[in-house]
Amino acid sequence: MLRSLAQIAPKRPVPSPARSGEFALVRRATRLQDVERVEQHLPEILGRALARSWIDTGFSAAFLADPKALLAQYQVFLPEAVTLDVDTNEAERPRVIVYENQGNGRRRRLMFLQLAMLAGR
Repeated sequence: MLRSLAQIAPKRPVPSPARSGEFALVRRATRLQDVERVEQHLPEILGRALARSWIDTGFSAAFLADPKALLAQYQVFLPEAVTLDVDTNEAERPRVIVYENQGNGRRRRLMFLQLAMLAGR
């Protein structure tokens, strides 16, 4: 189920890269200026963010509260027309859904990402 931001996590300061040690989502400031670039580059960036949120509770709380603001803190900037929702379910890891706002309240889902544990032999 989709939850409002207030239900997901309490308001906490968004961690900054300086306080997070060496961790960085990207090597340099990244501006994904259109949907094509979002579709091309955002899956890898969100994969790193989801992986970090799995091991860092402060990062996780900030990511769940406002993923777009957290990305901006880590120098990843998305177009205004792109929104990120976090779908949480106690039985599963959080899933990030990326939408393109098309006006008149309509949104088109571009992608969703979720960490999965796989074991092989």
